[in-house]
Amino acid sequence: MNQKKVLMVHGITDTGKIFQSMGNILDKYGYQPHTIDLIPSIGIADLRDLAQQLKQFINNNFHEQEKINLIGFSMGGLVTRYYLQRLDGIDRVNKYVSISAPNNGTNNAHFLPLKGIQQMRPNSEFLQDLNNDVKDILSKIETLVMWTPFDAMILPPKSSVMGVGKEVNFPVLIHRWMLEDKRVFNAILNFLGNKS
Repeated sequence: MNQKKVLMVHGITDTGKIFQSMGNILDKYGYQPHTIDLIPSIGIADLRDLAQQLKQFINNNFHEQEKINLIGFSMGGLVTRYYLQRLDGIDRVNKYVSISAPNNGTNNAHFLPLKGIQQMRPNSEFLQDLNNDVKDILSKIETLVMWTPFDAMILPPKSSVMGVGKEVNFPVLIHRWMLEDKRVFNAILNFLGNKS
């Protein structure tokens, strides 16, 4: 069975609207795009609490037996990872895409002492916990990790790499442009399975 439902999870200070272009492309190729608005998304919330919001949203909007495809962008990549690795989300997800997420932290997170931002610092307790078993858990599903070497939000840019699944980088100049780039769209479509 080819799972067609795709849930996209945004990053810091964003809403689900940031996925409009990607959602249009997914819809064009027969997928059913969905988004969630994490509240609050400005870095003050514990990422574990945002992951609970994600879990509740999935439980409320998708049948218990159906599997979805999950995409996490930037901070949303960490929220989705916590859901997958700590909230049994791995059992609800068919395929997982991480886009420009600070999987090993970002040095930019040192500038603000907010809870969610502190969790995105390199070697934070939150990230050490997730990275301790990331390969064991995410290897259970197909995973695609995408990043850009020019990322000024994720410093160093290679911090997005997890060492699990398929990892690709595209020379996209600006962090959020990863959600507008045709090469990224094509990689996601190919990863999800077909363009029917």
